[in-house]
Amino acid sequence: MESLSQIGEVINTKPTIGFNVETLSYKNLKLNVWDLGGQTSIRPYWRCYYANTAAVIFVVDSTDRDRIDIASKELHLMLSEEELSDSALLVFANKQDQPGALSAAEVSKALNLVELKDRSWSIVASSAIKGEGLTEGLDWLIDVIKEEQM
Repeated sequence: MESLSQIGEVINTKPTIGFNVETLSYKNLKLNVWDLGGQTSIRPYWRCYYANTAAVIFVVDSTDRDRIDIASKELHLMLSEEELSDSALLVFANKQDQPGALSAAEVSKALNLVELKDRSWSIVASSAIKGEGLTEGLDWLIDVIKEEQM
């Protein structure tokens, strides 16, 4: 089990099997968060959750060099869906505290983020265990959502 800093609160976590739903309050906003597991067998069901999505947070294991190409393919496939065409994208290049982790710039290149021309996006180096990068990423995301909804 890993620890995850959830807006300043450390909780025990394990990989998501299936789908989890939580409501988080952050900076006077309520966020309905759908945590969608990444197992191959359930990826086709992700689209059931796309309607009215203001943003996608895509968490990448920066130490998993073997699956970064799969992550890129799945990310671009997901973002090509019509219901996500206006959604902002925040990528957390996670596990930056681990030896051999790809930098945020390397993750960005591997995910071909520069190809995303008509979308607000950002990538943030993070360590969920240490809580690093989380507020930076969420602050950016909240600003973008507020801006796009005006």
